[in-house]
Amino acid sequence: MSKIHVSHDRDERGATATEYGLLVGFIAIVIVLGVALFGGALNTYFGGLSTWLAGVI
Repeated sequence: MSKIHVSHDRDERGATATEYGLLVGFIAIVIVLGVALFGGALNTYFGGLSTWLAGVI
């Protein structure tokens, strides 16, 4: 009975590792998309700020 239980634990660990892998992959995609979108907005903001500073100075 113990060997069956160990085999079942291994199957669950494999499934858990796969779930964590998918979760990490999804989070990575969300981070990359967020940085790409926010990076463009941040670039625009600092571009406008530098133009404003050049006009003030």
